[in-house]
Amino acid sequence: MRIDTSIRANEGLVDEQIRRFAPSVFATTAHASRSNRFAVIPTADVLGGLRREGFVPVFASQSRVRDATRRDFTRHLLRLRPLTGAVARAVGDVNYEITIVNANDGSTVYQMDAGLFRLVCLNGMVVADGNIEGIRIRHTGDVVGNVIDGAYEIVREFDRVSEHVQQFRQIELNPAERQVFGRAALVAKYGEQNAYPITVDQVVEPRRPADVGADLWRTFNVVQENVVRGGLESRSATGRRGRTREVHGISQNVSLNKALWTLAEEFAKLKTAH
Repeated sequence: MRIDTSIRANEGLVDEQIRRFAPSVFATTAHASRSNRFAVIPTADVLGGLRREGFVPVFASQSRVRDATRRDFTRHLLRLRPLTGAVARAVGDVNYEITIVNANDGSTVYQMDAGLFRLVCLNGMVVADGNIEGIRIRHTGDVVGNVIDGAYEIVREFDRVSEHVQQFRQIELNPAERQVFGRAALVAKYGEQNAYPITVDQVVEPRRPADVGADLWRTFNVVQENVVRGGLESRSATGRRGRTREVHGISQNVSLNKALWTLAEEFAKLKTAH
């Protein structure tokens, strides 16, 4: 699946904006393909509850589907920010966000994770490692009440995420290590293969002066932007030239971001161990 449309507004989104770009957020029933055992998790109810608790939605997107009957029920993604949190205002600043993925057509369980938003590149990142646990709720039983508590569990992890960010900023990588990081990112995106449409050098090349540097944090951000946002000159296996595409699919975007975060966390472990 690909994201059909998406919208970000750092000052906050209203329901009319979200409905235009992600109508499935407002599903109150299950898709006709679901059985009676399927418990609907209305994302709009979750959103309303989180708003009352001081969270504001800043991003919404929805997957494109071939079956038109699923459009109002399918996979969607919301990112919310605590109103009490610091807001990124300068290039390079980071906001901490909650990411929610849900659907009422059976295409995904309800997922809630910690996320980062870096002002410089407009990329939303999803955090995942061995210590920062996301929330997963199956569409069975009494589920809606659990998701608000889950949001606060994620918020409590923001301090730990911030510690990781500060640690990444203090770890310097040599050129060979940056190459290893870039190669691992290619594997995360394309899988193991003999040749890739782009080179490791392209993956680790900064797009702007602010990202020039050899520390793990900037390396991670550069690689994340290059493999997720695309736009790099590429060459196919047949020699045809083109440009890499942005990762639009919600599932692929989330899983790739998590893989890159985990990669950075493992690099940090190795470097600090030595």
